[in-house]
Amino acid sequence: MCGITGIIHLNGERASRRAVQAMSRAIRHRGPDGEGAYVDGPVGFGHTRLAMVDLTDQSAQPMVQDGGRWVLVYNGEIYNYRELRRELMEEGCRFVSTGDTEVLLWALRQWGEQAVERLNGMFAFALWDNERRELLLGRDRYGIKPLYVSRRDDAFLFGSEIKAILGHPRHAMDIDLEGLVEYFTFQNFFSEHTLFKGVHTFPPGFTMRIGPASPLPVWRRYWDFKFEDAETGVTEAEYIDELDRLMRIAVKRQLMGDVEIGSYLSGGMDSGTISCLASEGAPDYKTFTCGFDMHSISGLELYFDEREKAEHMSYLLGTEHYQVVLKAGDMERALPSIVYHLDEPRVGQSYPNYYAAKLASRFVKGVLAGTGGDELFAGYPWRYYRTASSKSFEEFIDNYYRYWQRLIPNREIRKVFSPIWKAVGHVWTRDIFRDVFNGNGNDVERPEDYINHSLYFEAKTFLHGLLVVEDKLSMAHGLESRLPFLDNDLVDFALKIPIRYKLGNLGEVMRVNENDPVNKVEKYFKDTRDGKLILRKAMSRHIQHSITNGKKQGFSGPDASWFKGDSIRLVEKKIFSDSARMFDYMDRDSVQSLVREHIEGRTNRRLLIWSLLHFEQWLHQFMG
Repeated sequence: MCGITGIIHLNGERASRRAVQAMSRAIRHRGPDGEGAYVDGPVGFGHTRLAMVDLTDQSAQPMVQDGGRWVLVYNGEIYNYRELRRELMEEGCRFVSTGDTEVLLWALRQWGEQAVERLNGMFAFALWDNERRELLLGRDRYGIKPLYVSRRDDAFLFGSEIKAILGHPRHAMDIDLEGLVEYFTFQNFFSEHTLFKGVHTFPPGFTMRIGPASPLPVWRRYWDFKFEDAETGVTEAEYIDELDRLMRIAVKRQLMGDVEIGSYLSGGMDSGTISCLASEGAPDYKTFTCGFDMHSISGLELYFDEREKAEHMSYLLGTEHYQVVLKAGDMERALPSIVYHLDEPRVGQSYPNYYAAKLASRFVKGVLAGTGGDELFAGYPWRYYRTASSKSFEEFIDNYYRYWQRLIPNREIRKVFSPIWKAVGHVWTRDIFRDVFNGNGNDVERPEDYINHSLYFEAKTFLHGLLVVEDKLSMAHGLESRLPFLDNDLVDFALKIPIRYKLGNLGEVMRVNENDPVNKVEKYFKDTRDGKLILRKAMSRHIQHSITNGKKQGFSGPDASWFKGDSIRLVEKKIFSDSARMFDYMDRDSVQSLVREHIEGRTNRRLLIWSLLHFEQWLHQFMG
């Protein structure tokens, strides 16, 4: 919906309006419909607006009440804001707008920071209480909306994107070497590190208070995932009925607003179900697909183009359908923009998301996406089964940790990072991995317990990485992405569904290489259609059996083939160049040897190659 940024000087120094405006300009793409700033004493807020609900100036931000006692900047959508508005009006609150921003402000005033527990939506906000001289920050349960924080001496900065923080004149740009090792182990950040030294991710499901009167931050976790496998006496048929009901409600909720909403349609079950439910009774409903040119592709990647399935589903649903077809050169063309908008590398290759959002933004202002269905309903069974036979929590950690070394395994880390090893030799990425479970409990006895631990881990890490990509690459085009699978009521229900209704082969341990899409699909799906079983059964009421019973396929381009063929010149230009800047931090011979293994067809290192390309481009754009 928007972009937010701000600064508070904990020593009482006056905030600079010019600095706040510079921070806002850095994220202007997030809000093409307007911008505003508020500066008073030590605090300054900036806001860029993508108007989705109440398009009038009554919902403009920063929103100020009581003559400056309360000031709010907020990014997101509160889908249950109408219900909350009625509650607040019964308590005597009076509204001048029809949007959700004012509802959030009144809710925080009336109910304090506990108000976040009543919000069903996606959000990141900052509230300044001028009387108490205190700043309150909050982020939604799952991290759908991004938020970053940084402290430089007595200046505390925040922003929807890292660029906003970097836009402040006092903020120096330097690389976080510990974060670099973390990323090149997991192709993600499991901790609060980023690639920028001193800039941290504000954790999902938390609020934080800070101010001149209380310069030490006070954190509060208000929500966390809790996957359970308790006997409830509820039958599978009853679970299916309730899942169907909640899915309908979630889609209907997220269609709210005063602008046109469409949806992605990949040809798979998740996006197909959402498109089906969203398009009911809407003859001009728009759907969008990103496909791939297959002329130079071989092997299983020939099936990565889902246009035919998406077109057929659009025909059955009667949607107004649009598609874009990507070639290898499109990846190179988009790389500078992707690196700029993401701020930092994250999971996956990202460029298909970028082009899909670019397409959708030409026709609608918001789009529904299927992100979250796999993580809630166990869509990656080949991952979980490798841990189901663990004998203890520590053995589970070892098994899953080895699996999630997606880019560079431990045995290669010291060699690859030898140029900076003195600075990062103390980093134990297994500890980073294990710390994800802090506070989740380590009582595991049955295979179901280990699988629920796997689901917890992936919801906290892999899903969060996907959400960062989803938000930033849609907002790069002034497009809001909404995620019905992450409706609070639906999530709360999904967490309690027993594993036996999600998976069918609990006793089987699959040895599948996640980095290799050929092995992953061929080996696992040869004899089974496992994963998301209850969701398949519930959604078969809405879409054809061939889709609900189809193979699991992620949204990925055929870059394993392209990196050996059509995109080989890009690989040579970025990774085999004598002037490549990545080798200030990484060992040239070790990295290039790993890449040659892919080019020669010995090992699939598509994820590593994309990450190296991204990192090299990042160094030029942000550390130039």
